[in-house]
Amino acid sequence: MRKVQKRQAEELVRQMEEAHGQIKKDMEGNNLRSAKGLLEDCQSGGISLGTLIEETEGEGHPAVSLLEEYCELVYRIYEHLSGGDGTGEAGGKAGREEAAWNAEKPRNTEKPWNAETTEKMTAAKAHKLLRQKLLKIENCIRNEIKTRVEAVFLPYKASMWDSLESVWQAAEADPDCDAYVIPIPYYDRNPDGSFGRMHYEGDRYPAEVPVTAYDTFDFAAHRPDMIFIHNPYDNYNFVTSVHPFFYSDKLKKYTDCLVYIPYYATAGGMSEGQAMCAAYANVDYIVIQSPMFRNYYDARIPDEKFLPFGSPKFDRIIRKCKNPLEPPAEWKKKMEGRKVYFYNTSIGGMLGDTNAFLKKLRYVFDTFKGRDDVCILWRPHPLLESTFDSMRPGYKAEYEQIKRDYIENDIGIFDDSPDMADAVSWSDAYIGDSATSVTSLFGIVGKPMFILNNQLWSKPVEDSWRGAIVGTGFRYSEKDRFAITQGNKLYISEPYQYDYKYFCDLSEYTDGEYYLGVLEIKGKRYVCPRNAQNILVLNDKGVEKKIELEKRNGNNGSFFNAWTYEGYLILLPFKYPALVRYNTKTGEIKYFEDNIDVFAKNNERNERITGGSWIYNGILYIASPTDSHIYKFNIESGKSEVISLSVKNEGGCISMIEKEGSIWMLPYRGQTVLSWNPITGDIREYTGFPEGFQCLHPIYRMSTDEYPLSSLAFAGNMIYFTQNWGNMDIKLNTETGEFSKWEVPILSGDGMGDVSKEYFNTTGKYVFVWSMEEKDKYKIFCYPQRKLYDFDIQKNELNEIKITFDVNELKQHEDGFNDYSQGLKYCCRENAFNSLGNFLDGNITGKQFNRMKQIKSYEEITANGVGGCGEKIYMFTKSL
Repeated sequence: MRKVQKRQAEELVRQMEEAHGQIKKDMEGNNLRSAKGLLEDCQSGGISLGTLIEETEGEGHPAVSLLEEYCELVYRIYEHLSGGDGTGEAGGKAGREEAAWNAEKPRNTEKPWNAETTEKMTAAKAHKLLRQKLLKIENCIRNEIKTRVEAVFLPYKASMWDSLESVWQAAEADPDCDAYVIPIPYYDRNPDGSFGRMHYEGDRYPAEVPVTAYDTFDFAAHRPDMIFIHNPYDNYNFVTSVHPFFYSDKLKKYTDCLVYIPYYATAGGMSEGQAMCAAYANVDYIVIQSPMFRNYYDARIPDEKFLPFGSPKFDRIIRKCKNPLEPPAEWKKKMEGRKVYFYNTSIGGMLGDTNAFLKKLRYVFDTFKGRDDVCILWRPHPLLESTFDSMRPGYKAEYEQIKRDYIENDIGIFDDSPDMADAVSWSDAYIGDSATSVTSLFGIVGKPMFILNNQLWSKPVEDSWRGAIVGTGFRYSEKDRFAITQGNKLYISEPYQYDYKYFCDLSEYTDGEYYLGVLEIKGKRYVCPRNAQNILVLNDKGVEKKIELEKRNGNNGSFFNAWTYEGYLILLPFKYPALVRYNTKTGEIKYFEDNIDVFAKNNERNERITGGSWIYNGILYIASPTDSHIYKFNIESGKSEVISLSVKNEGGCISMIEKEGSIWMLPYRGQTVLSWNPITGDIREYTGFPEGFQCLHPIYRMSTDEYPLSSLAFAGNMIYFTQNWGNMDIKLNTETGEFSKWEVPILSGDGMGDVSKEYFNTTGKYVFVWSMEEKDKYKIFCYPQRKLYDFDIQKNELNEIKITFDVNELKQHEDGFNDYSQGLKYCCRENAFNSLGNFLDGNITGKQFNRMKQIKSYEEITANGVGGCGEKIYMFTKSL
């Protein structure tokens, strides 16, 4: 009997038991008409229940005989209340239905009571006899009727079957379950969002998986007990779409248990795009790797929806790596005597910077070409080409040419098979992007991972290391005494001469983006977080203590700036859901959530953007990057309000700087600079940049009006502005209100000189560095060169300030293999000290690979590190 049918049977028994109680009350109150009506209902319920059991379990089931006895009893009680002999109309409806049901059955001659008892029938006696009969029926249904369940699995990409397979295996192994694997069709999206070519991959599943055609299965008739899906997007995927019949809101109509199992596994973090997907509102459960991942999902999703059981993908990869199959003969020949490197190229890596992605492909293939000790196995994401078609069509031809060259020149193995797990089991190591579930599969089975940087497409040279070490600019305080470098290393310059020596590690993780910089308050130094959610306090030897903040979001872009004021440290949120004020005197931490969406929001490309900020007269002002609104925060009281500037041009603000009571505001987009006096309210708009001024997106190389300027400096009645995405530096005469062109000496053009561009990758150009102690003196930091200059603004002259590090000391503190971040566990990252060639040669600077340390690290991020997730998911859903 199906679960839904057994519930129906149990509900009938419950209703009959409820009726028994009312019959007893009616008999006691001499309300015989009502009692007889309820007896007729009980007779009908018994007949319906018997029919249901006969249809599902057969006529010979013991429960059917018990129900016949029950109906006979009901009939006799009805006869007693009617005063008849049961042969005529006195039997009423109960007699007729009971006779009809038993027409083909032998008559049960056992009397429910004898003649003596008949005369003494009471309400209590009738209730007791009915309850005894029904209790036997209830126990028989519970113990002697097995519950059969029906589980339906709806994969669409055969390559993603591993996210469902171990759950299906558990269902298939259950003799009381009917499991159906129903691959569903999906469509490519055209650039305009319409449906393109349809795909159906029902013929690409393993031979042991019985496939049911999607157009032969009647969901309404079957009404499965559970349906498992791995596509959460419904109609909101820009690359592909499953057939609309299989959107989650449609499927929910056919089951009481709709379960989403992610098609990916994660190495520690999750993309923001997974926080709230269309299907989450309709599914009953969402499987997650461990409880820690609940915080990556939208807080509005009820906690009870989450099942922290692990990932079926881990079940499969562990099983495959323990007993790998034989590779195809052609592959095996290429692998023999060589170390095999699985090269993974992801959709995110391609979309992030498509031009760099293609250059990286060529560089990787060239690095492997001609080597007889290594073999590359290239496996692009299964939807990579579809994504090129829908989102980067202009690059598709170049990608296809690179792919042809790789295959025709026999550089390595090209893997487009539906089963990734086999390729992982045959590989010795991983190279490729970080933001992909493939890393977690290599991580959980203890195979080394080398994470590539798509911005690097040549071998490093002598000074290439400067790009990552001197890449963050300066905090404009203490004459830049401290510098935070890659790997969360803190270096110190004594006595403030930009000659840096190692001071301490700031984190157990090697991600260089955990902290913004160091600020001083009353002789104490505080390291302010960027991706981290804590504040570090320094002493003369290193980190004195860690001040933990509330964990409010994933460790990815928590804060974008920090300010100090009168003993307070104020952290400005980027993705963290509150502005944080830390009182360094009392240790009190307060969180302010109101109105922060004014200055931290997403643009039309879904990129996070924020506005400029400044503190003036105890008030923190943070501008909106999209309009004329200003967030106004009283630092002492903690009260905030939103004000709106009355301006014609609403291009938002990307930077604020105060001069003589006026706050100058650089536009996020457009060609209008604002001067605003927050005390008097006076506003002046300066517009009309020089002819020929235009902006170009540094990655997409398309015309835009965003980020025209980066910084400004004052000199008398002139204000000088450095270009950001704009194509020229400009100056403003505040008396005439006119803009004109000027050029930073030496740095005109791209400012690079002879420096290699890729290791010094940047989307910015150069900025003024203000001295907080000497406000009319300026430095310029050139991002493409990673150089600092003293700038004489009156003479328009630059003099370089040498920034030095000891290269051997940097190498001594290079991490090599280590936990990278909470979002990416144990691995080694490509950089100037550890190139792809170094990795292939086994020549890693820093900590060497440790398999057991890697496995232990990855077991921290999954509830079932040794497998068993699929069985856990199935048994839970079956028990509902």
